[in-house]
Amino acid sequence: MKIAFIGLGNMGGPMALNLHKAGHAVSAFDLSAAACDALRAQGVAIAASASAAVSGAEVVVSMLPASQHVESLYLGEGGLLAQIESGTLVIDSSTIAAATSRKVAEAGAARGIAVIDAPVSGGTGGAIAGTLTFMVGGSEADLARARPVLEKMGANIFHAGGPGAGQTAKICNNMLLGILMIGTSEAIVLGVANGLDPKVLSEIMRRSSGGNWALEKYNPLPGVMETAPASKGYAGGFGTDLMLKDLGLAQENATAVKASTPLGGLARSLYAAHSLAGHGALDFSSVIRMVQRAG
Repeated sequence: MKIAFIGLGNMGGPMALNLHKAGHAVSAFDLSAAACDALRAQGVAIAASASAAVSGAEVVVSMLPASQHVESLYLGEGGLLAQIESGTLVIDSSTIAAATSRKVAEAGAARGIAVIDAPVSGGTGGAIAGTLTFMVGGSEADLARARPVLEKMGANIFHAGGPGAGQTAKICNNMLLGILMIGTSEAIVLGVANGLDPKVLSEIMRRSSGGNWALEKYNPLPGVMETAPASKGYAGGFGTDLMLKDLGLAQENATAVKASTPLGGLARSLYAAHSLAGHGALDFSSVIRMVQRAG
């Protein structure tokens, strides 16, 4: 299958590589020359532009930072929806506003192009291992077409509902993740301040009622978990600014549907302060530094 892949960042690069390793003819593109070079070195064909990448593609996958990038790519002047052939399947795995996903899906449908939103969870480790969780918004028929492609990049595929539903599920998940990371950080810092061994405390909580994903796979304190970004200078992983963006999407959605999310709002404020302090590019688990400073 000929697949165009647009967006080769920390998540998109490994996802595109897994499709390549699965035997698909991948034509990839990113505005970053370094990102393109990294994939080219591993045998992935790099196109001269996004337009060149989608030429003749049966499936187009995109993984971009925010709503404005997705709108520009597909709907802007010279946008891809005006170039992609009718009958093509578009899978957008960016985490963006549900309204934007619906807008792109409607524009695609008008041209006979199927568009589904399929944001992911699982971090860079999941992207590399091909064990991501996909939350899909779109029709059952379009998901059936996408499944053989998604299965090469992820281990779990959920149909959340119609267009935009995948994005809604993603922001709910990431709002909870942001809240959990702050709570986990506070608990670890409190224990350490009382003289507890952070590894022992983390294991106690992991196996007790406070257990959560951060304690299982993403401990925020350096040295506790070798594979976590915290033990790598908070490099890579999921950036603070990206978490801040997702929490912002959650709050915008909550306002629109009149849902009460006080902890989500507080988490957004804390990550915003952490970003303003100069830590926006660090992994979001570095928020523990804010708690440590406060102590």
